Amino acid sequence: MLRDGIRHSQRIVMVGSPTTATLVLNDRVVIDLEGETLRLGNGDAIALRPQAFAVLLHLVQNANRLVSKAELLEAVWGGTAVTDDSLVQCIHEIRRALGDERHAVLATVSRRGYRLLLERGDESTLGGPSIAVLPFASMGGDEPHDYFADGLVEDIITNLSKIPGLFVIARNSSFFFRGEKADPRTIAAELRVRYLLQGSLRQSGGRLRINAQLIDGSSATHVWADRFEGAATDVFDLQDRLTEQIVGSIEPSVRRAEIERARRKRPESLDAYDLYLRALPHAHANSPVETDKALQLLARSIELQPDYVAAHGYAAWCYEQRYLRNGLNPTDKAAALKHADIALGINSDDPQAMSIGAFVRANLTRDYNACIEVLDRAIALNHNSALAFGFSALVSAHSERHKRAVQHAHKALRLSPLDDPLSYHPYCALALTYLFAGTFADAARYAALAVRANPGFSIPYAYLAASHVGLGNVEAANAAAKRLIEVAPNFTVGSYVRTNLFRPDLMEALATALRTAGVPE
Repeated sequence: MLRDGIRHSQRIVMVGSPTTATLVLNDRVVIDLEGETLRLGNGDAIALRPQAFAVLLHLVQNANRLVSKAELLEAVWGGTAVTDDSLVQCIHEIRRALGDERHAVLATVSRRGYRLLLERGDESTLGGPSIAVLPFASMGGDEPHDYFADGLVEDIITNLSKIPGLFVIARNSSFFFRGEKADPRTIAAELRVRYLLQGSLRQSGGRLRINAQLIDGSSATHVWADRFEGAATDVFDLQDRLTEQIVGSIEPSVRRAEIERARRKRPESLDAYDLYLRALPHAHANSPVETDKALQLLARSIELQPDYVAAHGYAAWCYEQRYLRNGLNPTDKAAALKHADIALGINSDDPQAMSIGAFVRANLTRDYNACIEVLDRAIALNHNSALAFGFSALVSAHSERHKRAVQHAHKALRLSPLDDPLSYHPYCALALTYLFAGTFADAARYAALAVRANPGFSIPYAYLAASHVGLGNVEAANAAAKRLIEVAPNFTVGSYVRTNLFRPDLMEALATALRTAGVPE
């Protein structure tokens, strides 16, 4: 029998589209959807009854999705009155044919229906993160609050869906678990997701308070948790603000959790996605030694997945870092622009890669108008991305779009949690904007915050030294200059001027301040 040949399989792989496909188990073609037959590798066929094959076909076409009994009965029997036993018999027949005694391929979801667990064999997957947003509990039980909580969850799902690489379970599936007290690991396994977002809503004294927790579905541990609140006078405005805060916090939290997950994997099991994740902390550090480590990992990632735009975006940024802070080598500049062009390619819809590519091109070509247009498109694609707003703030500061720089920097800081490794971007944008405006106290304050956010990045020390020169704080300026040289021993005023990041008179004013602070010529 067919099941004797494939008894030990734990997975099933589809080759082709869901309507004209073969399904392969243990390297054997076992299901021919087009021919409506099952057959062994030697060609021997075993036919299912028409109803059983129709059930299988519907499950394949809705693979990895929970399909209710009612949906299957309607799809196969078209409203004809049949008992549940007819469906159960079909399920048993399919499992016998597939040798799926352990229900590892065709899973029963208690009291809900069935799910066919299917891998796509014709697609290169990056194994990215997945999340389900569960219904938020309304602690008071008042009906208006239930509507508010459901609307908030729907907005969160919609906005999370705009984050590239994050697979978000649809509302209809996650809302099956309303009121469930099941272990998060059980819910995550049933929905086949890595992360769960749970929350509760409570009203007190005219204010609404949301508690939200992001949970790792494999361990039931908290990745992130926070509390959000606001006046209940304008519920729609409050809903928008809460959505922005929650989604803005989730993106970097998931990124950190994914980086930690990749670090725990054995080196021999790494794929393009995990290599990319491992590169991120090195790229974020923005120092010559760490940049080289990032580029090594990104090169391996791109070798495995040549069209991986996120990896190209970070490669562009790393080469830009190496160019500006390690000798202005034309080869590094050319590599940065090459990867930036791929990240900004005609088919790119990744706001993260677009933001980084635009930032790199802005710094290396000073074509600010074109880069601002790209940044605006990236923000339109994901208006909750702290990374996109942070890079936009920097480009705006470099191009003297002062109002935009301040607005986008503060938006990035609102969206990102306090421990976001890239918070030094908006702080640098604010420091530079106030430095150009001659508001040296504010410039010094934000430069100090940038230093605290990333002590290994050299440029904030230059902004801090120049700000203290403007304030007449010679001792503080000297201290910042000393720390700058400790962090970047090769930093000189001349090398900084040659970066041409700003128009010549601003560059020269900054250079004069750095000389006064004691930075070597």
